[in-house]
Amino acid sequence: MTRQHSKLSPSAKGSTAVSAMTSFWGLMSAYWISERWKEAWSLTVSIFLLTAFISKTTVWVAEASGHLMNSIVNVNSAPVQNPLLLVATHAGVLILLMLAKDVCLVGFRHFLSTTLHRKWRKWLNDRFSNALLDRNHTHFHLQQGRGVDLPDNIDQRLQESIKGMTGGAIGLVMGIVGVVLSAFFVGQKLIEISTEVEGLEVLGSYGGALLAFAAIIIYVPIGTYIAITIGRRLERLNLGMQKAEGSYRGEWTTLLRRSFQISASQGENVQRSVNKRLYKDVDGTWNKLNRFDAAYLAFSQAYGFMSNRIIAYIPGLMPYMSGAVSFRNYVTGAELVAAMINDCSWFIQVMPAIANLRANAGRVMGLAQAIENVQEPTEFYARSGVNRFQFSTQHPRFGLSIRKLALMQSADSDVPFLRSGLINIHEGDWVYMKGASGSGKTSFIKALNGFWAYGSGHIIYPENARTIYVPQEAKFPSVTLKQLVCLPDDEAQFNDLGVAAILHQAGLGEFIHRMNDMDADGSPWDMVLSGGQKQKVMLARILLHKPSIIFLDEATGALDPQAKMDFHTALKQQCPNAMVISIMHEDRLPTLENGENVYSHVLEIVDGYVSLHPVGFPKPNHLPLIAAE
Repeated sequence: MTRQHSKLSPSAKGSTAVSAMTSFWGLMSAYWISERWKEAWSLTVSIFLLTAFISKTTVWVAEASGHLMNSIVNVNSAPVQNPLLLVATHAGVLILLMLAKDVCLVGFRHFLSTTLHRKWRKWLNDRFSNALLDRNHTHFHLQQGRGVDLPDNIDQRLQESIKGMTGGAIGLVMGIVGVVLSAFFVGQKLIEISTEVEGLEVLGSYGGALLAFAAIIIYVPIGTYIAITIGRRLERLNLGMQKAEGSYRGEWTTLLRRSFQISASQGENVQRSVNKRLYKDVDGTWNKLNRFDAAYLAFSQAYGFMSNRIIAYIPGLMPYMSGAVSFRNYVTGAELVAAMINDCSWFIQVMPAIANLRANAGRVMGLAQAIENVQEPTEFYARSGVNRFQFSTQHPRFGLSIRKLALMQSADSDVPFLRSGLINIHEGDWVYMKGASGSGKTSFIKALNGFWAYGSGHIIYPENARTIYVPQEAKFPSVTLKQLVCLPDDEAQFNDLGVAAILHQAGLGEFIHRMNDMDADGSPWDMVLSGGQKQKVMLARILLHKPSIIFLDEATGALDPQAKMDFHTALKQQCPNAMVISIMHEDRLPTLENGENVYSHVLEIVDGYVSLHPVGFPKPNHLPLIAAE
């Protein structure tokens, strides 16, 4: 990792890419008031216009259906020369209207709504990706705090929750618009063909319409209540299924990454038991979900049959039996009632998706709020434990200073496991860290780089210092080899010839001809390169950027003795004035080919205290300092 020192300091809390999305309406409206507002509104308005036209077409379909049924009933008594031609004509008109409505209009509206879904989701994904992968290392801090509200399953929130939320919201709005327009157009037609009903003479010709509206008002809420009852259970089971599958998928991802270690330790039986335990949760939740899905499907089928074949024909039955309406108008009215019930029942039809809208939105809002909380890491960690780290700068002649560093293991710790007094490291100092395993060497380097959550101390960097931190285990993103060497800068800033020379110097000359390939032999570079080759990639990155401060955490552990010597020789030649702090587990300190010591100083950890002294000199007595502190 390479960066300027200014990025080490806790960032000033400010606006992030998701600042406006911590509330429900802020999250829902963000896309429509963003820089992509023209795209969002053009798709939205187009969908609304198509929905309006579909609602109007529903009235025409109902009228055509009434004409068809009337011509069939009167086929033997109608005063026309060719009644079959009349039936065929009405059938043809109905088919054309249905094709225009269900194939063209509904199909095109579905395409536009899915396009809006895709673009809205991509916009949200980009915003959250930018917020998580900022210079504040938000993605890292969100996984380090303790005792505070941290989002679980961040990957699931980014993938499944955003997708479910956007799809559910679009379905909800389309349903509301459809209901309003259907109530207007269909209701208008019902009133137009309404007739007087015996017993409701006081309403005049609106009696028939009142019966139709009454049937809808009574039937739809009953069905909606049943749908909500089942849907609440479906919501909990769907979220439980997401978590169970996320855990199972995550375990397989981790397993494939550590495949060699499992094989070498013959740990397949243990891993099999872990997978079996995790999949048991998947299977059990799936079983419950299938039962409720089946119940919901049975209910929706029965509800649809009752709507179209029973309820729709009840309101107009009395006027038809009394002769107040013709058969054609009776069928037309029944079709209109069925259409309105169907439109008003959109909530029932999309209940499984809508049931998850609030839950998914809540998970997305929770992630946005967590991102906001992490913008000031010091305040974030201080809410759960001790965090009093200070980062500042000084004139380069004073080098790197560490004052009274104290590191706590966790938020619950009261006593530091590692302490220091005053440590000064100057330009050209090569410092070797020494201490027992688990004494805190890696923690010390993490703290200097702002990656330790709990503790205190003052870290003072040289002004405009550029640093590189090489962690114990190198993990690479799926990019080209040239990009890996150029990180964090853009590869376009470096020409191929210069990068090729660096690769050769780092001992990776065999890969020069493929350095612009995204992978090697079909696999990412992270999977192809050996541990030693990854460490040479990190060496190439250092040689390319020539930082002023280099942190090495077992950066040569996978190299053979000659490669280790070459590693240090290259650093000495290319970065002669750099400060180097290195953790190594070696019996003897490395030397150059001429026998010269590579390291000039030792940072030694004894009894939880770290102190600096020159190589070959006895370590200073720190006990009085500890007592004084």
